[in-house]
Amino acid sequence: MSSQPEHQWFDEARLGMFVHFGAYSVAARHEWVQNYERLTDAEYLPYVENFDPDRFDAGEIARTAKRLGAGYVVLTTKHHEGFALWNSRQSDFTAHAVCGRDLVREHVGALRAEGLRVGLYFSLIDWHHPDFLIDWVHPRRDDENAHELNAGRDMERYRAFMHAQLRELLTEYGQIDYMFFDFSYPEHKDGWDGKGPTDWGSEAMLAMCRELQPNMLVNDRLGIPGDFYTPEQYQPTEPVRRGGELVRWEACQTINGSWGYHRDNLDQKSAPLLAQMLTDSVSMGGNMLLNIGPDGRGAISPRDRAVLETLGEWTELHRGAIVGAGHAEFEPPREGAYTRRGNRLYLHLATWPLGYVHLPGLAGKVTFTRLLHDGSWLRTSESDPNSEGSQMEAAGQPAGTLTVHLPVQRPDVLMPVIELRLADGV
Repeated sequence: MSSQPEHQWFDEARLGMFVHFGAYSVAARHEWVQNYERLTDAEYLPYVENFDPDRFDAGEIARTAKRLGAGYVVLTTKHHEGFALWNSRQSDFTAHAVCGRDLVREHVGALRAEGLRVGLYFSLIDWHHPDFLIDWVHPRRDDENAHELNAGRDMERYRAFMHAQLRELLTEYGQIDYMFFDFSYPEHKDGWDGKGPTDWGSEAMLAMCRELQPNMLVNDRLGIPGDFYTPEQYQPTEPVRRGGELVRWEACQTINGSWGYHRDNLDQKSAPLLAQMLTDSVSMGGNMLLNIGPDGRGAISPRDRAVLETLGEWTELHRGAIVGAGHAEFEPPREGAYTRRGNRLYLHLATWPLGYVHLPGLAGKVTFTRLLHDGSWLRTSESDPNSEGSQMEAAGQPAGTLTVHLPVQRPDVLMPVIELRLADGV
């Protein structure tokens, strides 16, 4: 895992916000709607022509991210349908051509105003471009003459176009801290070839990133090694390794089942579940990138806003257990998970036990214990490991166990966190 000082902000942040917004937001039924419904360009065009983000407020999104506790925000500059949110000189299939706005510039400026790191998402796929070869993820793949439609298409011309668009993003918006490319799929499937590093010119793209934005983090979806690994819609259950070495990673997650705005998808994750997912990420040494999909006019939906506000209240109270924290080598009790920041060990309790929680291996290693949300002290003790207990007294715990005594009433927070100050040298 890279230890470059310019990348340490990412390991400190632990939480980012993803923003999926584009013409698909007008369709309001998934960002892959053109693919899923096999829409032609003509059938998709009404969503582009009626793209009017009059309620898209990059400043409000940045402030929402800051209240959430996120340290960076990543905007989809262009998704797979090819509609660019900036004023690209390579195409008129852009938000600027439709509504006269450069949403990428608005995004970048708003983040800097709030002191947040700037992240951009850039699709390697472009279903709108006439030289992009039809493959097994293309909307036209099931047409009767689909293979014939590739006649005259030229991936070399497409690569030149895509690289030129990337260069615009890397040279016209100041310092970019983070780049999320999406995605490589080299497998042969359903009679079609996929696309991978050779198709994208991945080595040249990464070299361009290193030259033009030398401090920028780049993900691993070019199909070649990047700066961080990107599990999607699942949570690793242990620190992530590649080739036996620990790697930097970030789990990207939706609030519901869709990345882009989906009016009828009510499969909403609760704030307590998201707090648990964030804890899981940090406890395994990773980040969580939590997505919102603004609606067709660019506003954050009320249901998403409510979840974000509730989660943000928890992260504000428990910032020390998340920001700058990471994996702890101690064995956690069955009730929760640990994160660690310096000499502070944090126990995130997914369940609230009656009376006490037993912490293996921590006897004699803790100098002070408190509930983090209100700073209230908690009593600790060590029991005789040889005690068999009785009807009225619990049996002893294994040698080296620290027992933390808890109030009967569970604290009224999404997930209670106990802070344990470790002795010097622990």
